[in-house]
Amino acid sequence: MYKVSILYTELADYSVACLRALKDCDVELMLIHWPINPEAPFKFDLSFFDKVHSRDSLSDLEMTQLVSEFAPDLILSSGWIDKGYLKVCRSMKDQSVCVLSLDNHWSGSVKQVVATLISPFTIKRSFHKAFVPGRVQKKYALKLGFDEGDIQTGFYSADTSKFQSAFNEVAKSKKESFLKRFLYLGRYTQHKGIFDLWEAFLKFRETNIEWELWCVGTGDQFENRVEAEGIKHFGFIQPADMLPVLKETGVYILPSHFEPWGVSVHEMAVAGFPMLLSDKIGSKESFLDGNGSEFKSSNSDELLRAMHWIANLDEDELLNMSEKSHQLGMKNTPEIWAERLMSFLK
Repeated sequence: MYKVSILYTELADYSVACLRALKDCDVELMLIHWPINPEAPFKFDLSFFDKVHSRDSLSDLEMTQLVSEFAPDLILSSGWIDKGYLKVCRSMKDQSVCVLSLDNHWSGSVKQVVATLISPFTIKRSFHKAFVPGRVQKKYALKLGFDEGDIQTGFYSADTSKFQSAFNEVAKSKKESFLKRFLYLGRYTQHKGIFDLWEAFLKFRETNIEWELWCVGTGDQFENRVEAEGIKHFGFIQPADMLPVLKETGVYILPSHFEPWGVSVHEMAVAGFPMLLSDKIGSKESFLDGNGSEFKSSNSDELLRAMHWIANLDEDELLNMSEKSHQLGMKNTPEIWAERLMSFLK
């Protein structure tokens, strides 16, 4: 039986689903994680882990000792923002396969160029392999000095079994009548483009009074939300409780100004939603292909045009997009995620 240590920052429902699939590979699992983010207060069952520790209760030295005593075959660290995680991997590099998960786009910024220059003395001193979501993150990993054969894509996966069940229910209701409701699912923060969304929707509704916008989430801008006829705010909803909202909405919108990946896009693809996505969303490379439209971020007029475009499609076209979304979404699953991670031990 292999042993795997997971050094994670912010856990989410989808990451726990992937780790549960990893446990099903007959793996002994240790988890060290940051406290739950109050802006995304997911509730988790972590009882399937063999050992669980909260990062805020451990010094770097205590954490290193715990991982050393566990003696993992593989260590997965989410990014390098936690310097203690870097220390653990550096100290264990001769005993374990150390894998860095990385979701940053390669943009060629000064900060990223500096990171590539110092990587041989920092990142590459701690990690053998890199696990990234997609193509643009792989480019960054290559720049950091990881060899092509040491990089796996597909780091993020939705909890596809949960949203597959939703698709079965949602597909029935959409075939009866495709609901004229947009859905936003994400944090209420400036970089998610929610103010662009509300501005565009209010203009859109002037000539499309039958359409509504349903928004699910919370965040530092929740108190500044736009309250208007046709816009409904639900606050944060646990993924397990999303089905009633999914059954009553038709088109998914994510207007982010910056989104390294965007797992909600994968979730909504599996659930069978046509998509309107900004050009700054990383996951569109995997989940937007004939099932919606892309628009320029930070531009409410472009978003407004995308809304009009999809509202003018007939129901058969929207249903075809729904089916295409589902097919794209099922190309990655927690089980595939676990297989890709374990392939680093081969």
